[in-house]
Amino acid sequence: MARPLYMDAVITPHRSLSERGFIVLIAIVTLANCASAAVFIAMGATFVPIFLGVDLLAVFVAFMVSFQAAKRIERVQVTSRDIRVTHETPRWSRLVWESPTAFTKVAVETDEERTVELKLSLSGREVSVAAALSPGERAVFARALQDAIREARSERI
Repeated sequence: MARPLYMDAVITPHRSLSERGFIVLIAIVTLANCASAAVFIAMGATFVPIFLGVDLLAVFVAFMVSFQAAKRIERVQVTSRDIRVTHETPRWSRLVWESPTAFTKVAVETDEERTVELKLSLSGREVSVAAALSPGERAVFARALQDAIREARSERI
């Protein structure tokens, strides 16, 4: 029998640059590098355009790595029986944490009214969750997680 989910949260990292923005940015960097290369070739510095090409390639690779990292999500699931935290990408899924709901504690670390870190703990073990969220979002998530755990525990009573 499938247990009801009291929480099934998917946390994705925020990226401020869309794919269209990326294309525009690469086009601008390419145009700027081509203009600079033309000036340097006219001055007789023939090796500078090679380095400008390497620069363009480095920017492109950095953004590709960033876009791949944006596809990794963190899933937090709460049932009456257990709490599971998994990290997932389109290719794989890895269980990071699993513990009984009845004994798992939620620890919230704050600094000047900002939620710095959110952890699940049990018997000396702990795992940080919701690191991709802003401090305000993390505080809201912490309250929702605590409420879900409270509801899940009440089912068992």
